[in-house]
Amino acid sequence: MRYGFVIDQDRCIGCHACTVACKDEHDVPVGVNRTWVKYIEKGAFPATSRHFAVLRCNHCDDAPCIEICPTVALYRSPNGIVDFDNERCIGCKSCMQACPYDALYIDPDHNTAAKCNFCAHRVELGLQPACEVVCPTQAIMSGDLDDPESRISRTVATRKVSLRKPHKGTHPKLFYVGVEEDALQPTMTETAGTHFWADKYPGEDLYALSASKHGSPVPGGAREVYDVPHPRPWGSKIAAYLWTKSIGAGVLLVAALLMGLGRLQDGALLNIAGPVLAVVFTGLTTGLLVFDLKRPDRFYYLLTKPNPRSWLVLGGYILMAYSLVSLVWLAYGIGGAAVPGWVVAACVVFGIGAAGYTAFLFAQAKGRDLWQSPLFFWHLIVQAVTAGAATLILVGLAGGLDGGAMATLTTVLMVSLIITGGLVLGEIALTPISEDVRRATELLTRGALREKFWGLFMAVGILLPVIFLLWAGAQAEASWFLNPLAALMALAGLWAFESLWVEAGQSVPLS
Repeated sequence: MRYGFVIDQDRCIGCHACTVACKDEHDVPVGVNRTWVKYIEKGAFPATSRHFAVLRCNHCDDAPCIEICPTVALYRSPNGIVDFDNERCIGCKSCMQACPYDALYIDPDHNTAAKCNFCAHRVELGLQPACEVVCPTQAIMSGDLDDPESRISRTVATRKVSLRKPHKGTHPKLFYVGVEEDALQPTMTETAGTHFWADKYPGEDLYALSASKHGSPVPGGAREVYDVPHPRPWGSKIAAYLWTKSIGAGVLLVAALLMGLGRLQDGALLNIAGPVLAVVFTGLTTGLLVFDLKRPDRFYYLLTKPNPRSWLVLGGYILMAYSLVSLVWLAYGIGGAAVPGWVVAACVVFGIGAAGYTAFLFAQAKGRDLWQSPLFFWHLIVQAVTAGAATLILVGLAGGLDGGAMATLTTVLMVSLIITGGLVLGEIALTPISEDVRRATELLTRGALREKFWGLFMAVGILLPVIFLLWAGAQAEASWFLNPLAALMALAGLWAFESLWVEAGQSVPLS
């Protein structure tokens, strides 16, 4: 049994009865929607036409929201309905990033995720979903797609139907008849800062802010004239989490590198300051993740109700393991004993895991094409080395680090900065896998985020630190202020990049 929807847009009159019925049936708060009607217009006056698209959860057979949900709050029922349990939800908003269709939202009354659940309570009683009951033109049809005798199966088999973003591989079970395809593809419509009788959510669509400079994505094509708000789920806390995690993972990766090169084998910088910084910044990372939850009081569900397929859960385990081996390293350092090789090796393994697991978490966020970059894992590892070297330079200067070890640290920092810049430029130069990626990279390089990208990240965070480090190497008497200045600028540039990557990835509308 696989329940699904067919929506006949040839019949739809855009009356919003389905939206109102859904809100009444589920007590959906004002400002959020489980189902909504999007309006687009095509043509030029007087030959214009308006088209509607009823949008909602697609109840995908391969639902990415289920895979990424860390507490199994989202699940598939035996009848194929993708349902949710708000008693398990911790409000991490990862499901909103995974869904390519903008179907999920945060319920402001309960601070948990919510979406269309096919009126499961009605279906269990043999009733139709509320939206189907009230539709005045019978444009909405539900039923069992596995039953060849059902009306919905016959419709899908005999009519030309369309799906939203079939290339995502989610196998959606919401089919459209007679829909204007542009209404299902947000990249095919021209966006604007306002709607025809409503204001748009402030800052919701960064691409629209720069559209006037680059023209419509489809000149003379469709125009979005009404939609509901879709605010970006992740903000500054996630950018800060990426930054602190890079420092926490990087300090011991660089410390292990210095030990391997024979630098400061028993020094306090590597055996005490290094693991202390690792524990502190990894703790800050964990704290930022907890405080970004809409239900931080439920954070322990990650341990008591985990989904082993979610990289949010796996990443939490990696951070805990990394903190534990960092404490072991610190214990040897405080005791004055040489740190055993197995401790260093464990810190390297879990440090790489702590730095790089976010690439797999972002890859599960299938709604955001920019974050699917094949270079992102390596970028995170190099970022960690950059952050670790910069932090140890600052701490080492305060602790009187000898010139040989400082020279090694500055070399590591300079090389990692050059590789970081190359990786970012490589990501931009890669042929975009989709229109969403093209728009996001355009925002970074030519759009609303270009000043921060080229100025704060590339110039302040990459180019100038490399120049200062080369200058310090050529003129040793200037190194006392050039090295820490380069380290501080590298850390600032890293912060800028994390903010830009998080913002640009969410800047292109999904619906």
